[in-house]
Amino acid sequence: MIELEGVPELVDPVMVAAFEGWNDAGDAASTAVAHLDREWKGEVFAALDAEDYYDFQVNRPTVWLDGGVRKITWPTTRLSVVRVGGEKPRDLVLVRGIEPSMRWRSFCNEILGFAHELGVELVVILGALLGDTPHTRPVPVSGVTSDPDLARTMDLEETKYEGPTGIVGILQEACTHAGVPAVSLWAAVPHYVSQPPNPKATLALLNRLEDLIDMRIPLGELAEDARAWQLGVDQLAAEDSEVAEYVQTLEEARDTAELPEASGEAIAREFERYLRRRDGSGPATPPGGHATESGESATFLRDNPGGRTRPPKPQRPETADGVDGNDGTSNDSSDDSSDSPEDSSED
Repeated sequence: MIELEGVPELVDPVMVAAFEGWNDAGDAASTAVAHLDREWKGEVFAALDAEDYYDFQVNRPTVWLDGGVRKITWPTTRLSVVRVGGEKPRDLVLVRGIEPSMRWRSFCNEILGFAHELGVELVVILGALLGDTPHTRPVPVSGVTSDPDLARTMDLEETKYEGPTGIVGILQEACTHAGVPAVSLWAAVPHYVSQPPNPKATLALLNRLEDLIDMRIPLGELAEDARAWQLGVDQLAAEDSEVAEYVQTLEEARDTAELPEASGEAIAREFERYLRRRDGSGPATPPGGHATESGESATFLRDNPGGRTRPPKPQRPETADGVDGNDGTSNDSSDDSSDSPEDSSED
């Protein structure tokens, strides 16, 4: 039995989840949830027992100093709640962690237990995959679900994927079988510049999430980080004529494929986002996070602070057929991600 005495009754709660590892190319998905947690000052209220789900030889704990006291951060999955105020208040349950090493069914059941106790109405799982997409174009983001009714009402793709899957696919199917509406949002990351961070892909996921749940998400410095990332990759790609030529080929293929799909619906969606941000051009209402009554009860509930890294030099096209170190998938299986995420990763 899961007891959540420290968490108040939530308003139209949506659970947003992301997991580092196989389904998180460029760390785009996990960074998106971390951004929500940071901007809305969420506080951790629960953490899954790391002993149950993680192989510590694969995901090792880290030791750090806090005022001269040595502490350990264990690899695990943490949950936090943020209260989002405004004209249309809606609360979020944020789930961020690492893809578990074992006991995936128990892992999903535990997540669903929290969702049930908190009255979650929708689960949105964020993912990122490697694809043949140029870094100079808008990041393709696909929304998929295995629920045909949900696909119809929310204008999503109904997944038909068959093949190897990650925790994103397993959790989505677990939600479906439990009767909890679930959606996966997938951002395509250029396979020739797959190393994290990728703020442009993170920004695209947040924009798509904003449309899906109909609420304004404060972006902070993310838009500027995305522009700086693209300029940095532009400069690095320009130093290698083969990479520059390859990028141009991807641009031409992308533009040709998307020209017939430059629909009024896409334009209207961008205009609606513009109006939403203009109406709320001032600072977002600062919601407070909620934790257990005793506050943080264990030292492993906090992540180590991380620094930003400079965009890496793109790989040469002829090396793109190798296995990428970020998510363990083979690049030569990545199709044009503007079509469907299932072709190179998961639903």
